[in-house]
Amino acid sequence: MTALTAETILAAYRIGVFPMADSAEDPDLYWVEPERRGIFPLDAFHVPKRLARTIRKMPFTVTVDTAFQRVMQECALPRADGGDTWINDIILERYCELHDMGYAHSVECWDGDELAGGLYGLAFESVFCGESMFTRVTDASKIALVYLVARLIRGGYTLLDAQFITPHLATFGAKEISRMEYLTRLKRALQSEGDFYSLGEGVTGSDILQSITQTS
Repeated sequence: MTALTAETILAAYRIGVFPMADSAEDPDLYWVEPERRGIFPLDAFHVPKRLARTIRKMPFTVTVDTAFQRVMQECALPRADGGDTWINDIILERYCELHDMGYAHSVECWDGDELAGGLYGLAFESVFCGESMFTRVTDASKIALVYLVARLIRGGYTLLDAQFITPHLATFGAKEISRMEYLTRLKRALQSEGDFYSLGEGVTGSDILQSITQTS
């Protein structure tokens, strides 16, 4: 798969498959199609009350697509728990190409001039496939996720793919569905078009929370 193209990756996502590497140093990739798929139901996304209070205070400046490669590079660093990443050089290069093509996007949280956290993923039709997130300051990646969801809801997206469920993602309402159910939802989501840039600049934390009605 070393000759993998950005176009091939995009075509794979449209049939429910995505690439991964065993480690950042591994030059090879393999295709993944989980039997159990993690998704965020956009109509039942939960914002924990403590996090909601933080968002109302606007502790970060939140931007979109201003530091895509940097976000990917941060996500590719070794994890604090000692675990390795699945983002190798090929994935970094191809997703940067997809970003240049208008399909891959990042959400960044800034603490002054410092990148505090963020996430990136792939958007097509009314689907957003979340890839990875990182944080250097408490709550930065969580706030990036909440801003992403508000943006997707405003833009008419119908499917937010989380790929795999973790306890952390479950606190926001992520759930597992079968591969067949995911493919059914994917097929439906391919019939409509989302607008990733429908959410304007200068949106307050309160505005974001109003877009997401579920809190816990």
